[in-house]
Amino acid sequence: MPTLARINVTPVKSMALHHPERARVGIAGIEGDRRFFLVDPSGALVTAADAPELLRIRPRYDASRERLALTLPDGSSVADAVDRLGPPLVTDLWGHPLAGRIVEGTLAEAIGSAVGRPLRLARCEPTRSAVDVHPVTLVSSASVARLGADGGAEALDARRFRMTLELDGCAPYEEDGWTGRVLRVGGARLLVGPQVPRCVVTTLNPDTGRKDFPTLTVIARTRTRIEGGGGLPFGMYARVLDPGALRVGDPVEIDERASLPDLG
Repeated sequence: MPTLARINVTPVKSMALHHPERARVGIAGIEGDRRFFLVDPSGALVTAADAPELLRIRPRYDASRERLALTLPDGSSVADAVDRLGPPLVTDLWGHPLAGRIVEGTLAEAIGSAVGRPLRLARCEPTRSAVDVHPVTLVSSASVARLGADGGAEALDARRFRMTLELDGCAPYEEDGWTGRVLRVGGARLLVGPQVPRCVVTTLNPDTGRKDFPTLTVIARTRTRIEGGGGLPFGMYARVLDPGALRVGDPVEIDERASLPDLG
């Protein structure tokens, strides 16, 4: 039976992941995940695809104190309150509007200095997060291993895919057949949706931000493109039907009585 192997979250989109042993998933995804995001002075979204150094910044968010601490690539640290909010903005998140408010304080300047370009830190509006398209993504460790082997890698670090949930106990690409199926993971129920189209961030080492594996080339060579020009697939989206707590080691069960049409 598949089990939950790792949880991947970050309070700031595109910054380093951390891996709690347990978490609560709500309708908008793992609570606290991608609560903040970055934009340039024009209001355009900035991710690790544009600024790979973001992967080297380690964030820690204390929701009880409304304080965000960052460990920067040079080892220095900065922290500030994140409840002093400025003007609202709406940016484009892969064709979808993402609403937020600018966070006032010292953090944006520190981030901009670390990545070498001016940036603004923004906080998602309540009930939203800066996740891509659907609130949860998942992939199996077997699929990661197969892709690595196809590309000649002895071991491929699954963190480069930045998937919410990593699963053990699956056959390679088994999750591709789960579209429209309902999964029980801990106390949550998830409706598995379409495949996730991948971008250049997957080619970057999650610790250094440097390109170290031709991920997109290998996917293009070994996988069938998403229909309708939807891109290069790896991993699956999911929507949250029933919020609940989950933890590493939980069984991942397909609810055979609750299969639903896919998310489209």
